[in-house]
Amino acid sequence: QVQVVESGGGSVQAGGSLRLSCTASGLTFDVYNMGWFRQAPGKEREGVSCISWSGGSTYYADSVKGRFTISRDNAKNTLYLQMNSLKPEDTAMYYCAAGTTWGLAEYKYNYWGQGTQVTVSS
Repeated sequence: QVQVVESGGGSVQAGGSLRLSCTASGLTFDVYNMGWFRQAPGKEREGVSCISWSGGSTYYADSVKGRFTISRDNAKNTLYLQMNSLKPEDTAMYYCAAGTTWGLAEYKYNYWGQGTQVTVSS
């Protein structure tokens, strides 16, 4: 049974930092591309960043480019999202997902976590 579990969310003031983690079990982690998505209240879920199975390729949405860094540790079956210079508009539920096709479109991801809440106050 595949399990994807996010952690590391919380409340922070604008300008602060958080690091999200995502562990996946029940799958061969190092053959999956991984992505971070987020959904703010009243808005559709959007892609934030993704990383290839090897970690050699990354992609960021324009809204987070230069502030967020995605990484992975295949030995630990863990994905990370380092979030710096946080803004109130980054407030959302953040989801981790695993997929076999490269890209940030939701349909490319097969397995999803339950999410971790990030709240940024001004």
